[in-house]
Amino acid sequence: MNAIEAEALDSPSEYVANQARRYAASNGTEIEHPVADHVFLLYFRGRKSGQIRRVPLVCVEDGDDLIIVASKGGADHHPTWYLNIDADPNVWVRNKADFYEARAATLEGEARTAAWAKMVKAMPFFGGYEQKTDRILPVIRLSRGPHEAT
Repeated sequence: MNAIEAEALDSPSEYVANQARRYAASNGTEIEHPVADHVFLLYFRGRKSGQIRRVPLVCVEDGDDLIIVASKGGADHHPTWYLNIDADPNVWVRNKADFYEARAATLEGEARTAAWAKMVKAMPFFGGYEQKTDRILPVIRLSRGPHEAT
């Protein structure tokens, strides 16, 4: 376990926190999720507290990058983790045993359309989430690489 992982706070939801702890302890081999092969851990800095937090999310791989969606199950507001990475795009990723620094970028235009199509093809339930809300679900690319000054 590295310093970022040791410092990370989990979700106040006991279910989500347990999933994050199990994932971290098993390098993703003991996760209970309908699309377990697509689950990873996202680590980010809280925009108000400055504390490192982590949350399990689903992704699709796109080369060396990961594509994620801030869907919150189709809720009418963005998930808190998205607000945090929008404020500070320097994040960390644990994808199975691989832990690395990454940068988050919200996609727009054709890049968003292509990434969204890839996500919905891999996990069709995202299409249903889109139908549940009037907000545009942010699609984010996580690119492996060192953090940049913000």
